[in-house]
Amino acid sequence: MEKVRKSDAEWQAELSAEQFDVCRGKGTERPFLGKYNACKVSGTYVCSCCGHPVFSSKCKFDSGTGWPSFTAPIADDAVAEKPDVSFFIQCTEVICARCEAHLGHVFDDGPAPNGLRYCINSVSLDLKPDGDVEEIG
Repeated sequence: MEKVRKSDAEWQAELSAEQFDVCRGKGTERPFLGKYNACKVSGTYVCSCCGHPVFSSKCKFDSGTGWPSFTAPIADDAVAEKPDVSFFIQCTEVICARCEAHLGHVFDDGPAPNGLRYCINSVSLDLKPDGDVEEIG
């Protein structure tokens, strides 16, 4: 997969202020207000910065946390994980493997079978309903 690399100025020109804050500045949206928190539409969630497929609605579940939650990424190489100590606790940041946009965090308090909860910001995602996804490589 070809990586997407852009300057902050290029990202700012393409993204909304909230997208830039969350995706490029590692911010977070307010809980329960994101457009995909309660979404039940079947499809593929792609990175809102580069369109790379990152999660499937098949792995989405209601965690009660106020953010869209998934048990796993759409593919093993769809996202990357990095240690994050910015909140004075050890957690794991989830980023888009293609453009390195901040998507959210992964925690080990999710449901079976793997016990993981990918807690993702809605503003970091775009939903492509089933049958409407282009493969990006």
